[in-house]
Amino acid sequence: MNILILGSGGREHALAWKMAASPLADKLYCAPGNAGIAREAECVALDLTDHAAVIAFCQSHAIGLVVVGPELPLCAGIVDDLEAAGIKAFGPSKWAARLEGSKGFTKDLCKANKIPTAAYERFKGAAAAKDYVRIKGAPIVIKADGLAAGKGVVVAETIAQAEAAIDMMFSGGLGQPAWEIVIEECLVGEEASFFALCDGETAIQLASAQDHKRVGDGDKGPNTGGMGAYSPAPVMTPEMNKRVMDEIIQPTVRAMKAMGAPYKGVLFAGLMITKDGPQLIEYNVRFGDPETQVLMLRLMSDLVPALIAARDGQLKNFDLRWYDDAALTVVMAAKGYPGNYAKDTLIEGLDRAAQIEGVEIFHAGTKMDGARVLANGGRVLNICARGKTVREAQQRAYAAVDRIQWPDGFCRRDIGWRAVLREAGR
Repeated sequence: MNILILGSGGREHALAWKMAASPLADKLYCAPGNAGIAREAECVALDLTDHAAVIAFCQSHAIGLVVVGPELPLCAGIVDDLEAAGIKAFGPSKWAARLEGSKGFTKDLCKANKIPTAAYERFKGAAAAKDYVRIKGAPIVIKADGLAAGKGVVVAETIAQAEAAIDMMFSGGLGQPAWEIVIEECLVGEEASFFALCDGETAIQLASAQDHKRVGDGDKGPNTGGMGAYSPAPVMTPEMNKRVMDEIIQPTVRAMKAMGAPYKGVLFAGLMITKDGPQLIEYNVRFGDPETQVLMLRLMSDLVPALIAARDGQLKNFDLRWYDDAALTVVMAAKGYPGNYAKDTLIEGLDRAAQIEGVEIFHAGTKMDGARVLANGGRVLNICARGKTVREAQQRAYAAVDRIQWPDGFCRRDIGWRAVLREAGR
């Protein structure tokens, strides 16, 4: 079949790389794609906000399956529009995508279905929100209700920081004024990313990962879209995986079906593993970035039949196989990210870096200028590697990083540090 992937980041490159190996993929397209994706698929210039144009392309190119990468088109209802036009699409409906599109909706769903999550309140005005913060104290977590490209959450260490975050969100500091914010208790524990494939009724576990949100070594500095990740997450033992499925994922799938919005697609649970067990921090309604990059390196099975089974409601007897190896990805970003950064800077040495055993390089913010690869975004490259241990994967990834010549880029040098310490028995 002909397959269209929507998106242009490292997540979409990893998906394209995996799907290109499927015997079911006759022709692979990606809109809009990037310089790396162009090696796996034909990149097409489509505006993802123009659903009619996407549908017209699918009809003229006999697309048998559309795989939606980013959250914005999902929350805008692109799956609904594709399906209404008779085009199969992988991803949740607009109604189901509220699990990411509205933090308040998700918190209320958790409360109604006894899904473990942090205590919270919702606010539509700054004055009441500040009063609540003064009563509860700090640290405390402030979240804008809608989508904010991974930047709509502030973990405030002091009351003053919390009040500043409230003012920032209601005044449009995230691009437009928040219509509502959620304030919740600050959970203590170890974070993990957990992925499940859902078909509206059945959910099957994929794999776990841990990412590094802070821009600097030692988890210092501002939050980003993610500076690296590794899989599996050591904190996610078989027992903990089962608890997450039983206490968080399955009740969510049942609740969404009961409210007439069956969830189909990948469900990405951001978790805090506390002394009392797993707690849901938030849901994302798509594959994570950069977690997808390490998941695809570890996935042994063909991805395409799994995506089709999720869309068709056929996951009940489905199973996926995974490599036991660890996988790790280091994000190379443009200097200045997550603030202002320069574009169109030259990147060299990618082919030499990719020659290291176990290494795959997934492009995020890149573009081609003739035969030259140029940076075209904040997070630009994902240097990924598999290894028998996280330490081996880490060594291979950083060996590849050191072969890349990009004076205008940077990366963290400690991705995977928690797992490496565990492996060393510390």
